[in-house]
Amino acid sequence: MTDPLIPAVLAFRDNGTPFSPVYDDIYHSAVGGLEQARYVFLNGNALPERWQGRRTFTVLETGFGMGINFLVTWAAWRADPARCERLHFVSTEKHPFTVADLRSVYAATLSDPAVAELADTLANAWPMLVPGTHRLEFEEGRVVLTLVLADALDSLPALRLRADAFYLDGFAPARNPELWSLPIFKALARLAGEGATFATYSSAGEIKRALTQCGFEYRKIDGFGWKRAMLVGHFAPRWRVRRYEPPAPLALGERHAVVIGAGLAGSAVIERLAARGWRVTSLERHASVAQDASGNPAGVFHPMISRDDSVASRVTRAGFLYALRRWAELERLGHRPLRGGPGLLQIAADDDDARAIGEAITAFRYPREYVTPVSAQDARQLAGMPLARGGWFFPQGGWVDPASLCAAQFAAAGGLLERRFGVEVARLERSGDQWTVFDTAGQAVARAPVVIVASAHDAARFAGLQHAPTRSIRGQLTLLASGTAPSPALPVIGEGYAVPLANGVTLTGATYELDDPETSLRASGHLENLERVAQMLPAYAPLAASAGDPARSAAPAGRVAFRCVTSDRMPMIGQLANEGEAARDAPRLRGAWPLDLPRMEGVYGAFAYGSRGLVWAALGAELIASQIEGEPWPLERDLAEDIDPARFLLRALRQGTVG
Repeated sequence: MTDPLIPAVLAFRDNGTPFSPVYDDIYHSAVGGLEQARYVFLNGNALPERWQGRRTFTVLETGFGMGINFLVTWAAWRADPARCERLHFVSTEKHPFTVADLRSVYAATLSDPAVAELADTLANAWPMLVPGTHRLEFEEGRVVLTLVLADALDSLPALRLRADAFYLDGFAPARNPELWSLPIFKALARLAGEGATFATYSSAGEIKRALTQCGFEYRKIDGFGWKRAMLVGHFAPRWRVRRYEPPAPLALGERHAVVIGAGLAGSAVIERLAARGWRVTSLERHASVAQDASGNPAGVFHPMISRDDSVASRVTRAGFLYALRRWAELERLGHRPLRGGPGLLQIAADDDDARAIGEAITAFRYPREYVTPVSAQDARQLAGMPLARGGWFFPQGGWVDPASLCAAQFAAAGGLLERRFGVEVARLERSGDQWTVFDTAGQAVARAPVVIVASAHDAARFAGLQHAPTRSIRGQLTLLASGTAPSPALPVIGEGYAVPLANGVTLTGATYELDDPETSLRASGHLENLERVAQMLPAYAPLAASAGDPARSAAPAGRVAFRCVTSDRMPMIGQLANEGEAARDAPRLRGAWPLDLPRMEGVYGAFAYGSRGLVWAALGAELIASQIEGEPWPLERDLAEDIDPARFLLRALRQGTVG
């Protein structure tokens, strides 16, 4: 007899090839899947009882599949009046379903109306199928799905979280032995919280042996349906072998934070903390939000494509996708930032660049809703004007007014936010479990157990950091009034950029001048901006030519702002290192890893975003909030280490130049 679900499951394709699970592997996820999920994974982990009264509870699943286990867990959480405040569900999946296939499977299998409603919500939020970590938030952020689209062998060791319950799901051990291998169980043991439980529908001998070797105790109980037995148990190691304990929340008497800086970085942190119920005091030296680089009239946002999928590309991809979700939620709540229409076009530097990036897009199998290569003719149709060559199109890219985004995030924080402007911060001082912030007059202006420095160029000075090599980049923008030059139909970037704003104004720029403190506009800066745009958009060549001759045209309007960058061009996001303590212990720390370093208890950094504040700020804020709360991190551990503010101290320790 053929099960009616099998055609729907077989419709899923992996890299263009039909996916062919055996019948007994899809059975547990489909036929009777709701009942099995409740029996095996909820009951097997003593849920919902174990999450009741908790602030947070984290479930880690080894194979997301169709998401049945997540949906059942979500439904149980929603129905439980004593539920935890925040439910985190983290899952890996190497071969994710497309949203169309997901919907067809749900239509064929879900008879429970409550679960079907949640399934529709999940399908509506289903991420673009690109590699990496995707964070989806439901129930006003109280149910968080962190979905890692990668091989479990690679992704589980890269997670940073404290699991309270494990759903050991996936294919049968005989069909997918790597998923049930000893390295997987070692990774799970490194993530297990005290008393973490597990459940699995399998009772194979190799699973029992791996569980025992990795510190788990198990017992066999009656199985469900066609499975005669299953395993449940808990983490109970006989000795401590973990070098690093999984993350835990800060031990705080009050949930109050001071955020220094009210630009893109600081505003995002304020919104993410307030969303978790934190009281926040904002300190800003200017009279309103977004007065420095975040005060530019517009900024573009888009992913970064590289031939080797570099660290910068991976962090930017994660940040871009998370920012889109956060902005959509702000809009849903009525806090709408000023944005242009969707779509952004990046022009290749030359034909070799166009060919290489086009090959990378094909090799990484990026979906068309993420990025697609375009010829010169296709690019011309998108931009509505001739272009020098083709490139690639980001359908979800575009431009945003940064100041309006900052204002929207401030508004979303509501009554939990205390706004204080005109405060010139000078330094921080620790007293007991509190940090005191002093201004330039030596007066204490704020006190809290947590401080986040998000003040760009001044952040390292406030925190007393010696190993934070930041530099200033002068950027001059050029604003072309309506009728001055033809305006493209969408933002065009490459050697420079041209962004169509409201009322026919076109924004071009920006110069990139290292350690140049000049604040006034320069004719040479306008000329540079127009000449670079003309390399992409030939229609701008006459305007660039006339800009070189002041007698032929009036100087356009513009703005100067200063971007903060590090020597490796990656941001500084996360808990700051205690450099004094590290210096005193330098010999021992010479071979240290990031988690070995002493940290400043309760002090975090969010700065040096350079030109990518729009795509990095929201993700950076979520990472910091997760670190403070001891929640699962929203991106892989290796990427978090690449943006860790302590990375330069770590390099100096390894080189023996500290102490």
